[in-house]
Amino acid sequence: MKKTLILLLSSSAYLLCLGQEKAIDTVYIFDNQMNRVKLFHKVNTLTPSDIQKNSSNLSEVLRFQSSVYIKENGRGMVSSPSFRGTSAQQTAFVWNGININSNFLGQGDINNMPLFGYDQMEVKAGGGSVIYGSGAIGGSIHLNNDLSFNKGLKASLYSEVASFSTFINFAQAAYSNDKFSFKVSGNHINSQNDYEVEEKNYLNRNGRYYNTTFNLGASYKIAQHQTISWQSQFFDSSQNYPIFTENGNKTKYETQSIRSLISWDINKGKLSNSLKAAYTEENFQYFGIYNTPKTSGSTGKNYIFKNDFNYFILPKLNLNVITEFQVNKGEGYQPRTSAENTESIGNVSRNVGSLAGLLRYFPTKNLRFEAGVKKDFVEDISSPVLYSLSGKWNPLSWYSIGLNASKNFRFPTFNDLYWNPGGNLNLRPEKSYQMDMDHEFKLNAFKLTVSPYYMSITDNIVWLPTAYGYWSPVNINKVESYGVESQITFDKKFNDHHLRFNIGYTFAKSINKETKKQMMYVPLHKVFGNFDYQYTFLKFYVQGMFNGITYTTTDEKREDALDPYFVLNTGVSATLLKKYTLGFKVNNLTNTVYETVSFYPMPKRNYSISATINF
Repeated sequence: MKKTLILLLSSSAYLLCLGQEKAIDTVYIFDNQMNRVKLFHKVNTLTPSDIQKNSSNLSEVLRFQSSVYIKENGRGMVSSPSFRGTSAQQTAFVWNGININSNFLGQGDINNMPLFGYDQMEVKAGGGSVIYGSGAIGGSIHLNNDLSFNKGLKASLYSEVASFSTFINFAQAAYSNDKFSFKVSGNHINSQNDYEVEEKNYLNRNGRYYNTTFNLGASYKIAQHQTISWQSQFFDSSQNYPIFTENGNKTKYETQSIRSLISWDINKGKLSNSLKAAYTEENFQYFGIYNTPKTSGSTGKNYIFKNDFNYFILPKLNLNVITEFQVNKGEGYQPRTSAENTESIGNVSRNVGSLAGLLRYFPTKNLRFEAGVKKDFVEDISSPVLYSLSGKWNPLSWYSIGLNASKNFRFPTFNDLYWNPGGNLNLRPEKSYQMDMDHEFKLNAFKLTVSPYYMSITDNIVWLPTAYGYWSPVNINKVESYGVESQITFDKKFNDHHLRFNIGYTFAKSINKETKKQMMYVPLHKVFGNFDYQYTFLKFYVQGMFNGITYTTTDEKREDALDPYFVLNTGVSATLLKKYTLGFKVNNLTNTVYETVSFYPMPKRNYSISATINF
């Protein structure tokens, strides 16, 4: 019987029928690995229209539309994610296939990352260090762009006015023909963010934030099977830190980032190759007193070269080799005093290389396997050999099962190693062993996925006080995390009606094996749901999120824990003359008083109106 296998293998999609291929797509995808990841792993994909439902910041998007727990010091402030009971440093942020976690902190501050300008935002739970490197332990968040051909000229403008003097503007334009594709976008968000929560006697003083983003992408087909592509992003942000009293010391934090990559892609027959060169830069400035010279700061620069080679040895056997080399540079700034040199980390640099190989085998159209191995070479750090094993089987038309196991890691950051005083040059990389299983059931327009998982993490890097009066990082904690993630989705069109919803539930037990207690800021239960309905020119959505009890101390002290809460958002929009869309949103419709971090309440009920023009 003729067997057909559809594989998304590189910058284009190819149909492989017993060794013969045919191009079926005209979209260039910068993260060519993500389509291969989806063959074996569950990935939650968010579109630009999904992102606009929670347009105030990236934290809101992930809080209401994914299983990730978001710890946020008040709306728009310092924010960090938690996958499956892990830390923010154990979450990888990946921009167009490039890991962009900070060299200094080893994590991404969610609210200091651009929200608009992506074609897809994808959330993947579970380890992925073989492909995406250091920090991909609990999960990864992917910010992706693509470029389409033969689409002509398109443009759009989105503007939103919201509570707390919040203004959001986003514009984008794209042009493409059969050989050339170009896309540009920019957005600006500005909010006084002066909300009040009377029940907590809280006013978000000094809570203003703003950020500006500019994205630019282009792709050119230099030959029938070769494409040169470029993607860049420029980001500038300012974020005040809230104070609790009127005469408190006002502080602020500013950051700027540059990300740029160029890619040369070859797709010909059984072979594809993607060669990328990238430059990323991060700049931070902290102001201990508002509107005075900076108190401290840092600059990090990364030069990245990455090659992704993919070849079908046989029609059912695929070899993928990924090589990468990076030069990481960092410089910390802190004013010198007459008494001592107080530079935070000085001027440091390190080289990082890696070699990964993945073998994929497709014995039948309903069965597939993948095995991967990787070795990282980090200057002055001994890194473990990593591996991954995956399989997926569709024994029935309505049921499939997937199994994934992997060893992942995170190497110490510049701050961990070189902070003065306190840096520890003897730190070992964090290591994790994880296994999860995906059970997927389909019935007409319904799909249910249930994913139990287990994870063991050793050599956790923790900063502890020393006898000398300063803090220093050490390898100490061992963490065991287990639980289940589940999600049910429904998507159905009938006549002029389109109904879509998804509901997710996560149970996360994350235990410090030394204390036998739940890790801080890891809720046992989280439920999120999104309901969308469209009738011709009208759209309506409701989204809700329940978060269970969350401990904020290492001893599970109930009186210090965050109480469970439920928050509901809703919105409606109408499209007129196919070009103009007007929208209205109500956030926290339930007027819930809640916190994601102790002492920093989130806003109660608030509103926004928006307008979109498509050209």
